[in-house]
Amino acid sequence: MTTIDSLEALEALYDATPAPAALVKVADHITPDYRRLIEASPFVALATVGPEGLDCSPRGDRSGVIRIADERTLMLPDRRGNNRIDSLRNVIRDPRVALLFLIPGSGTTFRVNGRAVLSADPDLLASFAIDGKPPRTVMVIRVEEAYFQCARAIVRSGLWDAESRVDPASIPSPGAMLATVTAGEVGGEAYDREWPERAARTMW
Repeated sequence: MTTIDSLEALEALYDATPAPAALVKVADHITPDYRRLIEASPFVALATVGPEGLDCSPRGDRSGVIRIADERTLMLPDRRGNNRIDSLRNVIRDPRVALLFLIPGSGTTFRVNGRAVLSADPDLLASFAIDGKPPRTVMVIRVEEAYFQCARAIVRSGLWDAESRVDPASIPSPGAMLATVTAGEVGGEAYDREWPERAARTMW
């Protein structure tokens, strides 16, 4: 395998000069148009980094996944999950974060890079409550870069096309995967059977 181990070698394979639009779209705040993209998105991938390595975590929420506090500040509630808290551990030790927003039906994605802190302020948590259940923390993100991404990746993948939908029965279930990695000690059919009720009970 031939590897590329220098910037010079990499740039020799590409046109090193990005198109003007790829550069001018980057803002250091949330513009009015960028606000509309965020408000339309119920799902964001959150990337963080820490001493143990990298983490990329899916985050989704009802009626918008992120709150825009002002043009330079975003707020992401930490809803119920598996309690690994990998992303939160990372932010405590390295505040750098990256966000990738998906908008159902749209080829445009939206990216934010910035620095975050965690808040457990009772009033702030209460303002994010759903069905009377507040998050345990809220990630407060200071925007450093914000820009949209062109639609090529979404178009190539056919992500929102009906014919691209995968039959869940054609891929391993969570219970099956757990049973495999634990030699049958965890998971199995009972895990899959009980999951819908468990998820509904602990969604928020």
